[in-house]
Amino acid sequence: MRFRKPKNTLEGNTRLPRVVTGETLESYLNCPRCKKVLIMSELADRTNVCFYCKHHFMINSRQRLNYICDNNSFEEILKELVSSNIINFPGYDRKLEHARLESAENEAVVCGFCKIGGSRAAVFVMEPYFMMGSMGSVVGEKITTLFESAAEDNLPVVGFTVSGGARMQEGIASLMQMAKTVGAVKRHGDGGNLFLCVLTNPTTGGVTASFAMGADIIVSEPFALIGFAGPRVIEQTIKKKLPEGFQRAEFLLEKGFIDDIIDRRKLKSYISLVLKMHNKETD
Repeated sequence: MRFRKPKNTLEGNTRLPRVVTGETLESYLNCPRCKKVLIMSELADRTNVCFYCKHHFMINSRQRLNYICDNNSFEEILKELVSSNIINFPGYDRKLEHARLESAENEAVVCGFCKIGGSRAAVFVMEPYFMMGSMGSVVGEKITTLFESAAEDNLPVVGFTVSGGARMQEGIASLMQMAKTVGAVKRHGDGGNLFLCVLTNPTTGGVTASFAMGADIIVSEPFALIGFAGPRVIEQTIKKKLPEGFQRAEFLLEKGFIDDIIDRRKLKSYISLVLKMHNKETD
């Protein structure tokens, strides 16, 4: 009898199957929500949103920047910053190398400046394929520096979160990033600057408990899992079954924890409108 490690839903998508049809090689997958068979090339043309049930597939940081930023307007900063094994955690060096190869990124967040619908903004996008967007010391430093730069230039910040939480391989240094990023968000806001945060599936742990929920406007993509501890951990702790849809975006909107749920296909126009409404140059 073989024992298999339980699938961790926070580790991203599994590999997608390739199906040969006639003389062509086409890629298909089943939507995890409605179970319909989807052609991947068509799915990409629809910003990776299922056209049957509107399930939002996980996308990487570069795809998201391409969907949100005006053409050729994104200017990346702090790309050279990389994590190191600061507490000599066993296997961490190997895990970092694997994450860099899998995601093609140096770290779990991409930061920079861009224009969205003509409005200039600072932007950060967390990378799900780099250790599930976990927050270590470099992620915290990059986000903090972005907010400080935006505050100096009186720019709004638009952020996209996806994370399994703080990075345990860096110990207390990763937890310190919660206070560090929150402080940067506060100083940015004290200058009268806007922070709009888009929560995507999943946004959990220390990221949720720090800068993600400190935004002036908090929106989410549909069906996103948002919380601190996962639902299974909570059920095991309180010994009770949680309500249907607990910690999903729709449940949080009903309870007033987020301001709106926006379909990915409408996000750019939504963000553009918000930025124009808060443009200091027109005040």
